[in-house]
Amino acid sequence: MEILKLEHVKKNFGELPVIQDLSFSVSESSVFGLIGKNGAGKTTTMKMLLGFLKTDAGEIKVCGENVAYGDTRTNRHVGYLPDVPEFYSYMTPVEYLRLCGEISGQSPRPIRKKTEELLALVGLENSNRKISGYSRGMKQRLGIAQALMNEPRLLICDEPTSALDPVGRKEILDILSVAGKQTAILISTHILADVERLCDHIGILDEGKLVLQGKLSDIKNSYRHSSVRITLADQDSITVLAGKLTDLPFVSAVEAKDNSLTVRIADIAAEGRIIQELLLKEQVFVLKYEVLEPSLEDVFLEVIQ
Repeated sequence: MEILKLEHVKKNFGELPVIQDLSFSVSESSVFGLIGKNGAGKTTTMKMLLGFLKTDAGEIKVCGENVAYGDTRTNRHVGYLPDVPEFYSYMTPVEYLRLCGEISGQSPRPIRKKTEELLALVGLENSNRKISGYSRGMKQRLGIAQALMNEPRLLICDEPTSALDPVGRKEILDILSVAGKQTAILISTHILADVERLCDHIGILDEGKLVLQGKLSDIKNSYRHSSVRITLADQDSITVLAGKLTDLPFVSAVEAKDNSLTVRIADIAAEGRIIQELLLKEQVFVLKYEVLEPSLEDVFLEVIQ
């Protein structure tokens, strides 16, 4: 089932086109990464999904209901984590989540139960400090708890890890990975490593246009180039081995970097076996032999250039 669907959405700021004919969907139990450079239109898209900005054309639906500017009824299906979440800093996390539950119309007993569950999920169950004393990472974790308070069918996260250190990023990604088992997630980000770790579907936004979208594994397979990387213990062997590999008729390119060689071939299995036989014949000390897969960064750079 499609939890979110955009069809031919457009948005201009004055004469400047910001979003141009944008169409994509997010299915139930899917984690969709909307990626692009800063200024590509990601945050504008998020605001239109939430009814905070008016579309100039097209249609947006959440759980089959049309999203209308200024009408937040569809947001009962949505949890939202902005890039910089704001809180009542004089409250504790328990007080804040109880307030969120009351605002959403929940009764006291479910609020207490949900508050305990969510604070445990985000690792803040034993924190009675006021929010004013929280680090950026702790505030992001509390923001996720807040966004999940109404048990949304769609969780929208705008740049959830952009200002965090590696430990904070890992904590947020671990939490979202667990949350994704219960709800569909749409993440807007320019951090490609996060998308590769978390998302199963992606859309690449460039200058307001969706230039590529689909299942992440299928996209990476379609951009796959047959290459192997050979890492050697002896850097002095690099030049000699590079020459012998270049002489093989099926090798289209050899790139040397530090103590490794990247070899472009057509048939990973058959031609790779010949390369391995050559390595044995030359009696070089191989630290690592690996088949290379395209990274999301490789795909991203290729489609936006």
